[in-house]
Amino acid sequence: MKALIVDDERLARKELMKLLEEHPSIEVAGEAMNADEAEKMIEELNPDLLFLDIQMPGRTGFQLLESLDTVPLVVFTTAYDEFAIRAFEVNALDYLLKPIQPERLAEAVHKVQEKERSRSGKGRESKLGLEDQVFVKDGEKCWFVSLSNIRLFESDGNYIKVYFDTNRPMIHKSLNALDEKLDERSFFRASRKHIINLSWVEGIEPWFNGRLMVKLRGGDKVEVSRRQAAKFKDMMSL
Repeated sequence: MKALIVDDERLARKELMKLLEEHPSIEVAGEAMNADEAEKMIEELNPDLLFLDIQMPGRTGFQLLESLDTVPLVVFTTAYDEFAIRAFEVNALDYLLKPIQPERLAEAVHKVQEKERSRSGKGRESKLGLEDQVFVKDGEKCWFVSLSNIRLFESDGNYIKVYFDTNRPMIHKSLNALDEKLDERSFFRASRKHIINLSWVEGIEPWFNGRLMVKLRGGDKVEVSRRQAAKFKDMMSL
């Protein structure tokens, strides 16, 4: 499993690399000293795992994750105490408090291996599928969300509203740009305003002027434009 270490402190990076020598399943493919460097390396190396410092000069670890289309598995390495971290409500795999203890690292690696086993065989494709996860930040709240749990994307000006569970955070992206990256086998552009997750479709009924009304699990209703209705019927074998 390829890992990238992102930390502005050289000593912290070297210490973690030394500790990871005890875990041959983790191959350190590179190290980055800031978010800008890390973003380039993530694109080049396509790592499976990030050991990510939160507070760095320039962009924070959270801001780095926001800039990625899809995020690898993440273990935060931080000098913050655990209670401060939990306030962010991020369901990262684990948090390692500095200085990192070998026992805690071993626990984190075990969690990573368990997670990777559950994802194995699904392969990385250029398009984003249901097995990929995205990072969403809204104010002080942050989430790692599997695309399989996102039922609807809704355009709102220069932002997209992301529907998952009872949450509706906004991300600063265009719906057109997102549509190009999503796997069309799993996601459908219902209209200029909406992209729906096909696995959440619960019911379909004819609507006015050749359009369709789609009901999603959870109760959301989305109108499929007349232009897209024929394609949608074909996809859903109607």
